[in-house]
Amino acid sequence: MRRFIVIGLLAVLVAGVVGASTASAAKKNTSLTSQLALARLATAKYVSNLDLAKANGYTIITKMIPSMGYHYMNAKIAGFNVQKPPILVYEHHGSTWQLGAVEWVFTSKPATPPLPGARYGSFGAGCHYTDGSYVPAQSQDACPKVAPQSGAAFSFWHPLLITLHLWLWYPNPSGLFASTNPLVSFFDQG
Repeated sequence: MRRFIVIGLLAVLVAGVVGASTASAAKKNTSLTSQLALARLATAKYVSNLDLAKANGYTIITKMIPSMGYHYMNAKIAGFNVQKPPILVYEHHGSTWQLGAVEWVFTSKPATPPLPGARYGSFGAGCHYTDGSYVPAQSQDACPKVAPQSGAAFSFWHPLLITLHLWLWYPNPSGLFASTNPLVSFFDQG
């Protein structure tokens, strides 16, 4: 009889732990789902309208990065706000541009992920130019005054950055937060 009571108590404890972890997982999922919805509502206007993104202050910072896209940044946006991503990542084919991902960068990994389940990448220190050219460099002093291949004017330098991609507008079998996306490699040639 005592054995049945002990087993019964263990069953109640296990059910409580499983129930609590299931509720916690559901809360995290709900939080991520609502954050994704807010991000999509805020960036829907840019999905196929690069001209609007440019008019709203986004300028090219990288040409095509394979399995990622062209990066456009609004330098007036700082910090993390799911409704105001500072970087938009576009795919390009012919005359068509499609927003694939949004991105945030940090100088160090956030102590608490800004989105549940967030995964990070990195982007080496380097020089950016007005045409989207990028030259790796450990300091701004090492940046050429103009882009070596195009002659474009210097725009800015940044240190090593921690990146957070969110593939909000293009499916990614590698995951919502993966740095690269194998499905966009089709667009690597522009």
